[in-house]
Amino acid sequence: MNIYLIRHGRQCSKLCNVNVDLAEEGYHQAALLGERLVPACIDAVYSSNLLRAVQTAEAANLYWNTDHIIRPELREISFGDMEGMADEDIAVRFADFKKQQDLMKEDIPYPGGESAGDVIVRALPVFEEIAASGFNNVAVVTHGGVIRSMISHFLGMEPYQYRLLGNTLENCSITQIVWNKDKQRFTMERFNDYAHLEPFPQLLRSSWVDAEN
Repeated sequence: MNIYLIRHGRQCSKLCNVNVDLAEEGYHQAALLGERLVPACIDAVYSSNLLRAVQTAEAANLYWNTDHIIRPELREISFGDMEGMADEDIAVRFADFKKQQDLMKEDIPYPGGESAGDVIVRALPVFEEIAASGFNNVAVVTHGGVIRSMISHFLGMEPYQYRLLGNTLENCSITQIVWNKDKQRFTMERFNDYAHLEPFPQLLRSSWVDAEN
């Protein structure tokens, strides 16, 4: 079984983890994604319940015309007290936390929020559900923190090491994992693939934000 983990499209706010609609660029990204994955013959689309993920799934699914299943457990990692703040303000107010986090010695939660391990605990049952579904090809529209946390788990890494998996994931990028039923394990086949966006530099995150939390 192929599972295509997709980071949602660009939202219409740069504030931390606010539940807002896709921007126009986000819909463009989702359309490019949908077109690219047509040959994959997607059997079902899962998404988190946050607007940017739901709308990305809906826009891409115009090319696949399959069932859309919403699972709140796929929502982004909770950034706790950082949520709703601008990146420059986070960098000042939470400087000590971010220094500790960058040491990657323990899986510390965001102040008032979640850790990578927390995300794994709540999201893993959804992946187990997908693995048992009988589908051949599934798209999962979720969030950067979820994708990196789950990949760290599937690769046998410590949860805090998820931050080694890319400085950022592009919006509407594809990270492909394969479920091997016989061996009862996931393998990663590609990571942060955004070839469908490269002809459009204005759609890349480097044209929009400088940092991620």
